[in-house]
Amino acid sequence: MSSIQQTVLPSGLKVLTDTMDTVETVSIGVWVDAGTRHEPAAVNGISHMLEHMAFKGTERRTAQDIAEEMDNVGGHLNAYTARDHTAYYAKILKDDAPLAMDIIGDILQNSSMDPIELEREQGVVIQEIGQSLDTPDDVVFDFFQATAFPNQPLGRPVLGTEALVRALNRDNILTYMRGQYSASSMILAAAGKIEHAQVVDLATQAFGDLAGFNRPQPEAARYLGGDFREERDIEQVNFLLGFDGVSYEDPDYYASQVLSTVLGGGMSSRLFQEIREKRGLVYSIYSFASSFADGGLFGIFAGCGEDDVVELVPVMCDQVVQMTQAVSEQELKRAKAQLKASILMGLESTSSRCEILARQIAIHGRPIPVDEMVAKVEAISQADVVNTAKRLFASVPTVTALGPVGKIADYASIRDRLKL
Repeated sequence: MSSIQQTVLPSGLKVLTDTMDTVETVSIGVWVDAGTRHEPAAVNGISHMLEHMAFKGTERRTAQDIAEEMDNVGGHLNAYTARDHTAYYAKILKDDAPLAMDIIGDILQNSSMDPIELEREQGVVIQEIGQSLDTPDDVVFDFFQATAFPNQPLGRPVLGTEALVRALNRDNILTYMRGQYSASSMILAAAGKIEHAQVVDLATQAFGDLAGFNRPQPEAARYLGGDFREERDIEQVNFLLGFDGVSYEDPDYYASQVLSTVLGGGMSSRLFQEIREKRGLVYSIYSFASSFADGGLFGIFAGCGEDDVVELVPVMCDQVVQMTQAVSEQELKRAKAQLKASILMGLESTSSRCEILARQIAIHGRPIPVDEMVAKVEAISQADVVNTAKRLFASVPTVTALGPVGKIADYASIRDRLKL
């Protein structure tokens, strides 16, 4: 019998639980289908600012009250903003689940958005932007996203810019929240030592007045690719090479995950072995396959010295091309083992199970049984990986670099070396 149960409240709010009898804690969260790609260009960063302001006081709690109430029971309350969603979540002991639910419901419906708190928090977010800009292997990913998806919401930074953050006001945030935070665009998930009926009762109390309404769909993803480099006086070149990826629902989704694992998913991967172990060109190198509802990105990141980048880029391109030619049975077996271990290890944490459940409902509309995920990984063949490599790596490449970039091959040379 499955440990997962689901109820949809009259407002459209989806309530899901994953009962775990072997733990003494509960993770509870609300995942909102509103992120950077839902923002108008003039208020880029507003999803992230809203996430911050939700914790800065409600009609019945000050910001200090919110912090102290959770700390008093040893709980943890946090949130994050992504390009396609925003999440608010807590981890607490099982007996404190009602408190966590009440606080999450309160901050998502009754935030005061006090102008004085907003001005203060704008300063905090601007500091966060500055910290990101001072972290080369962080900001280069924003460049990568913007180059792959130029002039569209999916390519804009989650944090926004200093000028746009300073320009936000209380009315902007409340208008955005009222237009996006619909009950029908939210998923409430709980995992741990808790009963489904209890969570439904708590959700009904905490979110009973939340309205449900239809919202416009975000602009569709349009991968274009291209080249962006920024010269900066730092020790390393931060280099990203990427391609058009696949959506969560794409038939090649699992093959793309296996492909990424073989190419750059661990110490035994081709990139790590060839570029770090054999040639000593980098400390960090890895590949990734990220997906959205309507597209994705496949990328490779490497950080290396100014002189080493001359050798790095051609070798990286050659490794990409070789993935379209053959994958050994041993590589396939090892990659599958890594992916299956990752899936199964995620089941050991209440917070992981909570997030996995919410994201599955958001993406697929149903919980995906573990056996089904494992079976899909197991079903991937050598031919599937090679064919997926041919498909992805035939797209227009995206190249971004930050640091002493003068010795990197020009874009045309990289593109020509990647031609299949």
